[in-house]
Amino acid sequence: MTDSSSLSRRRLLQAGGALGLATVAESLVATQAHAADDAGPATVVTDLGPGLVQFSLMSGLLVGDIVYIGSRNLNPPSVIGFHLPSRKVVSHTTFDAGPEPSIQALAADSTGRYLYIGFLVKADQGKPNLFRWDLKTPDKPAVAIGRTEDRDIRDLAVAPDGMVYALGGAPGKAPVLWEYDPATGTVTDRGTPDPKATLARAVAASDTTVFFGAGSVLAGGGGASKASLFAFDRGTHTFTSVVPKEMEKDPSLRELAVMDGHLIVGTSGAVDPAKFAVMELKDLSSYTVVPTDGTTVKSFAADEDRIYFASDTGVKAYSKADKTISAVEFDGPDLGEIWGVDHVDGKLAVVSGYGFVAEIDVSARTSVITDLHDAGAVAGAQAGMGIAAGRGYVYLGGNGAIARHNLKTGEVVNLQAPGEAKDAEVIEGVLYTGQYNAQGIWRYDPAKRQQPRQTAHFPSEQNRPLDLSWDPYNKLLLVGVQSDTEGGGALWTYSPKTGKSDSYVNPIDDVQLVRAVVNRDGIAYLGGDNASKEGPRATIVAVDPVTGKEKWRVDTQQSAGVAALAVQGRNLYGLTTAGKLFVIDVNTRKTVHTADASSVSKGFAAMVVNRGVVYGVSDTTLFRFHPKTFALTTVVAGINGAWYSGPHVNVHGGRLYTLRDHNLVEVDDRPSR
Repeated sequence: MTDSSSLSRRRLLQAGGALGLATVAESLVATQAHAADDAGPATVVTDLGPGLVQFSLMSGLLVGDIVYIGSRNLNPPSVIGFHLPSRKVVSHTTFDAGPEPSIQALAADSTGRYLYIGFLVKADQGKPNLFRWDLKTPDKPAVAIGRTEDRDIRDLAVAPDGMVYALGGAPGKAPVLWEYDPATGTVTDRGTPDPKATLARAVAASDTTVFFGAGSVLAGGGGASKASLFAFDRGTHTFTSVVPKEMEKDPSLRELAVMDGHLIVGTSGAVDPAKFAVMELKDLSSYTVVPTDGTTVKSFAADEDRIYFASDTGVKAYSKADKTISAVEFDGPDLGEIWGVDHVDGKLAVVSGYGFVAEIDVSARTSVITDLHDAGAVAGAQAGMGIAAGRGYVYLGGNGAIARHNLKTGEVVNLQAPGEAKDAEVIEGVLYTGQYNAQGIWRYDPAKRQQPRQTAHFPSEQNRPLDLSWDPYNKLLLVGVQSDTEGGGALWTYSPKTGKSDSYVNPIDDVQLVRAVVNRDGIAYLGGDNASKEGPRATIVAVDPVTGKEKWRVDTQQSAGVAALAVQGRNLYGLTTAGKLFVIDVNTRKTVHTADASSVSKGFAAMVVNRGVVYGVSDTTLFRFHPKTFALTTVVAGINGAWYSGPHVNVHGGRLYTLRDHNLVEVDDRPSR
């Protein structure tokens, strides 16, 4: 049983750019739950407090002298107003938008009075997703003004006459151009110019034309389209393709802006780097395209001589005179994922996903960094990503951060890591994470007072690591990967001892991603899923991780893809996204058991072995399977973990770690055999 005295008071520390800057934010009291309806008599559930607390953000826009910043993965969501002259948060508004909401889309009208806000949510509950905030009365909350029939709004633009345009998408549906008329309050579907696109993320508007940028940065491959750019004539309501031919092979349009008689265009890259373009509004066939050194081009701002933009490699500047791109150099820290770039009085206001605003003096190459929490932004508990445990710590991934929980003292420190730690493992006390988007493998050693660092890089089209597994036989970290833009996936391997890494592309087939990976006696077992509605799924492939060569495969005949795998003894357990359990004897390669587990698991799931028993967690339930009969038992009902992109569970010292709501919990379960 957990020593309750060591858990009685838990301090939550928020770390800034350096671990030594951590300050106490609050004290937490751990609780133990023994209720019969939550867990069995031999089960102890200990609440370790909020898993990851921060002010996470996903957008930034300068209006006047205030940068408005939209929250990410926080509930309730909010937009704050950060006043540049005073470097303080001077206004905020909150929303009721749906589960796990994020604000990626902000746009202001030409007068600077109204700020329009668009939402992303985990599940569509039919609520409004378009809001307006009157900046003349910032003490009054933003109001809901409408709803598009797409689940997510990824970008907004306001035409000079006040008409508002929105786009985004929903799973399994081509994106639509939506028009909001402030005079009538109506939201109108203006059409679907690219029926093969899976997502639209860029819109800009002039007096006469709306520019619609889309592609397939999610659920790509197969027949999904690549980067598309359409001009929508506001008078005739017709679309015309205007995408520069040099951009047609990129996965998606990422950003658009109308500036000084030009359309500024950015793409997302994958196999090739992202591209930047300047197009003449009067003649869209006249343009300049310049490749970049990164995988994204977004967030445009300009002065007389340059156009600035954000990349995954930092802030860049395009010279209008010589049509070249250079890095904006300054004396400040790594900016991480950038969600806003604006220019005012020779300075750039850069909104960092690490939760700060950097004011960069372009000429002097100096900077002032303001932590938004210190400036008055209210932090909250995020939905979690990957989870790992070892050497007395539990780690929980989030947006731009990884929370490190000390199990002995209760101290919680937020580490910086760009993007999202989708999954993680602790190997000999060192944390290794798979970082989305296209960030490869990162490493953190708690014995050293340093932030996490990238330790292995992989081709950028292999952008979404999903599952990590430590192979003690070959001393290799195994990572199952999805390629959002190209379809299919990969198996990564990494040796902590030598630093050598390898990538085996499409080890299942050219459409199945590697949703799950486990290992036994030096053999890796891969579980397939398919982001497309068509094609094979749930194939199991046994691979030699040293060579990448296939040893055998089993078609499980499942209608849904693999959600999770676990191996115990000779039995390979598989759970599908439809909640079907199958067990394969890895020696005979025969399916020895199938069952319906959908009463406790539908959708994404995770499984792990603890004390000789396979445990699983879904969005709702922590459960286990009997090692001999495979009978299903609920361990914690209604655990309802707040997960951003699928549940996780990990093991340390015989105890299970996962989320209950937004809180990290430790589960000590001792089933009778």
